[in-house]
Amino acid sequence: MATLKDVQTKITAVKKTKQITKAMNMVAASRLRGAQTRMEGFRPYAEKFGEVLGSLSEKAGEEASSLLAPHDEVKKVNVIVCTSDRGLCGGFNTNLIAKARSLLKDKAEQNIDVSFTNFGKKGRDWARKSGAAIADEHLGVVGGNFEFSIASNAGRKLIDGFLDGTYDEVWVVYSEFASMARQIPVIKKLLPIPPIESPEEEETEEENVPYLAEHICEPSPHELLNEMLPRNVYVQLHSALLETSTSEHAARMAAMNNATKACDDMVANLTLVYNKARQAAITAELMDIVGGAEALKG
Repeated sequence: MATLKDVQTKITAVKKTKQITKAMNMVAASRLRGAQTRMEGFRPYAEKFGEVLGSLSEKAGEEASSLLAPHDEVKKVNVIVCTSDRGLCGGFNTNLIAKARSLLKDKAEQNIDVSFTNFGKKGRDWARKSGAAIADEHLGVVGGNFEFSIASNAGRKLIDGFLDGTYDEVWVVYSEFASMARQIPVIKKLLPIPPIESPEEEETEEENVPYLAEHICEPSPHELLNEMLPRNVYVQLHSALLETSTSEHAARMAAMNNATKACDDMVANLTLVYNKARQAAITAELMDIVGGAEALKG
């Protein structure tokens, strides 16, 4: 059985660990509020932007822009992997890397060369260990306060690569924030821009088909698409970074909360062990006293 000093040392160490995890939980909760506010403020803009762009694309036709047209043959693919720079957030990064790994495996089976654009150290480190080609990396972005220019600069490089034939497709792997307890790893195609469809409306006998507003374009849809399609890439990428940032803080908050509870359980168990060891030591001392007394009588 462990000595009293060893058990007491373990209890002290666990209590100090609990203080750290509780502080990290509070920091994650504070950062989560700001990240969630920015994400929720950007979502309506991204949705409305997609609605207007879908209306313009429908008017202009499929051949309105080269960003809408897929390449004849897919040989090179770039995958944007959005992860965190730090750990201690449960299975957050593991789930994202698993998604990226499955996409890499799928493309490798089709003899397609895959390169990575990494946002975050965890995804960058995984790509290096896997021996995959890294086209670009951006560290210190996810989890912090970043500007729209981060997404626009990275998106411009990807668009130029798609137009000059460096990439035939561009995908993005990120975490979608569903709730405090649920973050969903998502794989989405970024280029060529997939068809943007308006929400399907089912016509029933009892309900009339709702009125869908038709957008009046000035200048022409073709000219607007040349400006809006690239911006749509920036918007989608910025939205993915906001979603991932919010998901990271939520995952870290949950992980630190679980770690704090685990520390409480460990302290309770170690206290029980300490009491048993203390009782055993007292019993042993009493046995020695009684034995000594009996020896003196004899």
